[in-house]
Amino acid sequence: MTTVLPINLGALGFVAAAGVGVLVVGMSLDDVLAEFPGDLFLILLGLTYLFAVAHQNGTVDLLVRWSMRLVRGHLVAAPWIFFTLSAVFSAIGALFAVAIVAPLAMPFARRYGVDLLLMGMMVVHGSLAGAFSPISVYGTFVAGVVAPTGIPFSPTVLFLAPLVINLVIAAVLFVVLGGRSLAGVRVAHHVPVGTSGEDSEEDSEEGAEQQGAPPVDRAQVLTLIGILALAVGTVAFGLDVGVLSLTIAVVLGILCPAGHREAAKGIAWSTILLGCGVLTYVAVLQEAGTVDYVGQAIVALGVPLIAALLLCYLGGVLSAFASSAGILGVAIPLALPFLQQGAVGAIGMVAALAVASTVVDVSPFSTNGALVLASAPADIDREAFYRRMLVYSGIVVVTGPLLAWALLVLPGWL
Repeated sequence: MTTVLPINLGALGFVAAAGVGVLVVGMSLDDVLAEFPGDLFLILLGLTYLFAVAHQNGTVDLLVRWSMRLVRGHLVAAPWIFFTLSAVFSAIGALFAVAIVAPLAMPFARRYGVDLLLMGMMVVHGSLAGAFSPISVYGTFVAGVVAPTGIPFSPTVLFLAPLVINLVIAAVLFVVLGGRSLAGVRVAHHVPVGTSGEDSEEDSEEGAEQQGAPPVDRAQVLTLIGILALAVGTVAFGLDVGVLSLTIAVVLGILCPAGHREAAKGIAWSTILLGCGVLTYVAVLQEAGTVDYVGQAIVALGVPLIAALLLCYLGGVLSAFASSAGILGVAIPLALPFLQQGAVGAIGMVAALAVASTVVDVSPFSTNGALVLASAPADIDREAFYRRMLVYSGIVVVTGPLLAWALLVLPGWL
């Protein structure tokens, strides 16, 4: 319906959640509203508000210039730099690494002509590549679910399998979406010009551009401190990214009020509505027992390899519309009795479920995908970008769980 009529899918999700929850499941309206994903709402609100402030006062442009300096003008390296940043943040415990990297990567891509879908998905796949390190949220969560059961478990395999698969997907994506065309392209990155009098013409041009760059002002310094506080607070201290980013945005508004009213218009309300509405509907379906029913039916099939494949698809399809951590919390316990039978390798199956349930986070309905969509520059055709994300996420939903199963379960080596 939403592809034909101009109706936000999130609005439709809220209506469907109320209708199914109250009329079909018998939930009260208060119970339905309790399924509203307040954490996602705060994350999208706080981040889009904060980076709208950063865009308004020129901090985003400043960071884009510094990012180009980091790759020394070699544009082909930029997607991999942001992939690596996202992977490192994720591996050291930042659950929403995409929230830190995407608002920087997307304006960078827009400014220098890098495909926005390529850049956004490189950030997401980077985050997923590091998502199951032994000290990450996902890694410790899965270990906490599986280890007490006595089922064979390998933290190393759990970490390396998503890392390698997401790295390979990123490499394919890089080639398909024109990354190779960036090879040999150099743009000014504002390196200091030497004083020997023998600088190249390129250095001279860069020096002239550097001299023409506006100085860093007070608002930008405070915004940079705020963004640094966001990264340190979420990664090192585990603070809530939504509350912290919203707090920083409000403090910046108090200290540097000029232009702040305009910045508030940059909050991505349509994306917030989309993500929160869809997740509320999926949560109602989970509350109704739909997921448990389907999972138990799959396990009861009696054909181990087919059941394993279907469990991977169950995790993948649901996670494309919901929290990956929540779906892992459902999919792995559903698979435990199945794994205790020893019909398939437990180590490979757990890793396959981990990959299948997270690789689909490229979907604009998932948290990471929604963050990328919300970080897309305001001057692009957001509907067209949203449709491209839908097409790509559809491909990943179809092929990702199959790839995880084929590599980690079917051979039987884990």
